[in-house]
Amino acid sequence: MNIILTGSVAFDYLMSFPGYFRNHILVEKLESISLSFLVESMVRLRGGTAPNIAYTLALFGQKPYLFATVGEDFDEYRQWLESKGVNTTYARKIAGVYTASFFANTDRSNSQIASFYPGAMAYAAQLSLKELTVDPVELVVISPNDPEAMKKYVSECQELNLPYIYDPSQQIVRLTRDDLRQGIEGARAVFINDYEFALIQKMTGLNSAGILKYTDFMVVTRGERGAVIYTRQGEFTIPAIPPDCIADPTGVGDAFRGGFITAYGHGLDWKTCGRVGALAATYCLENTGPQGHEFTVQEFIARYRRYFDDEGKLDVLLEA
Repeated sequence: MNIILTGSVAFDYLMSFPGYFRNHILVEKLESISLSFLVESMVRLRGGTAPNIAYTLALFGQKPYLFATVGEDFDEYRQWLESKGVNTTYARKIAGVYTASFFANTDRSNSQIASFYPGAMAYAAQLSLKELTVDPVELVVISPNDPEAMKKYVSECQELNLPYIYDPSQQIVRLTRDDLRQGIEGARAVFINDYEFALIQKMTGLNSAGILKYTDFMVVTRGERGAVIYTRQGEFTIPAIPPDCIADPTGVGDAFRGGFITAYGHGLDWKTCGRVGALAATYCLENTGPQGHEFTVQEFIARYRRYFDDEGKLDVLLEA
């Protein structure tokens, strides 16, 4: 299945402070605050919604296309993705700019001081889906990105009659009511979490029934409570699959999307799609970072069958 993944590409710089920020902040001096924290550890993780989803798709043997703007520091990241099976032909490097970066310093109480540098992501609207030479384009995923780029890709998908999944997520608050409605009204599906669903209902006035007037289905993830798939045939509640351990929740939603889209692309039923997504999310939760999990398709199927009887349906994944 030819899948085009649009969205942010980023590096996450995660630091740990062996103390408490509150002990170093003087309320009476807030107008002239000047602080520096000596951290005990730092890791740099590959991230961004588009490559995170692409990574899980690639674990299933898919060959997704990354469609995004990246910075001059992307070469090592590109090599990593290509080695996993992600096609980066449409990852355009912006000269003189770094890839988007998230800098977070976390103390012992899990309080966090963070900064986000959009970098090359700010240029995403320079890309056009009309540049694609992939034939056929079977699915476009519009995930969080520069807001102007998201609006452009929605318009282009509708103009070019390209089926797309609308996943506005963190950028909902940066989009207008009209932007959101246009994205939803032309989409094949909408992916959001339960908090984002509440925001969309507030901003657009569309509940699940209203969204299903325009889309084939909607998926609402709910963390440890699993997910709900809303379709015209009814609602399907998907349980979360218990992890063997919890390492890091970063990127769990993206892994869910990668698993779900894989099953959906093979024409599997709604419950199976949701369960495949849920297990992919659990793999991510058990490892550090949004691209720290690994599995073979055979391992994935065997673990799935510890929880569910798929009646042999997942054997289709072995044909990828």
